[in-house]
Amino acid sequence: MNYEVKEEGKFKYIETKGGPENLMLLHGLFGALSNFEGILNYFGQSYNVIVPILPIFELPIRKVSLSGLVDHVIKFVEYKGYRKVHVLGNSLGGHISLLYALAQPERIASVILTGSSGLFESAMGSTFPKRGDYQFIKKKTEDTFYDPKVASKELVDEVFDIVNDRNKAIRVIATAKSAIRHNLGDKLDQIKVPTLLIWGSQDQVTPPFVGEKFHELIENSRLIMFDKCGHAPMMEHPKAFNEYLETFLSEVTARELTS
Repeated sequence: MNYEVKEEGKFKYIETKGGPENLMLLHGLFGALSNFEGILNYFGQSYNVIVPILPIFELPIRKVSLSGLVDHVIKFVEYKGYRKVHVLGNSLGGHISLLYALAQPERIASVILTGSSGLFESAMGSTFPKRGDYQFIKKKTEDTFYDPKVASKELVDEVFDIVNDRNKAIRVIATAKSAIRHNLGDKLDQIKVPTLLIWGSQDQVTPPFVGEKFHELIENSRLIMFDKCGHAPMMEHPKAFNEYLETFLSEVTARELTS
């Protein structure tokens, strides 16, 4: 199912308008929209699934940071007039989800994190990959997953394009450094809404101990660990991921209705 990317002012986004509950998906640094295809197809008809395109490559260079991206999400939600959102983030998108939840607690119904940064992450290694080295980029992208075949040519090409575009590469490095500076270990006890953590047992970017630490620090959280799974469970195990997510969202919504 293809959803049109809408453009209104400084906002680009997808919105399915499939139901009254808002489920907002936040992508990572190298997150193609195809990363969320399984969630969009499964929930798009029953939830209002929203995917704001984060302006990682459009922000003025002085504003390239996690704070700049969180400000963009805050303004987007205000612009759209959503009362509350369930926010789901993968990788850097999880980090932004947490910062958004901390900044706007009254607008959050629940938080879902999968392979989130915010405590520890190991992205491209200690050095940025050499420009023009397609095989290196292909291998690095494949290493993100337990099954390398999940790294489609579309995804590898997108990462390759970013690395070989000096303007984009500078912004990726600046954003990644900002993420490392924004360690949330001492703030996670402030997250009070129901939180679902879905992690891959073979995640090399945010290893399993990171999911366990999030679970320890976020009081009202539930941790699901997927075996034979890397950094993007929603791509490697879409059926199981969507079933756990559906159960969680139904429980949160039912609880809100009776409270």
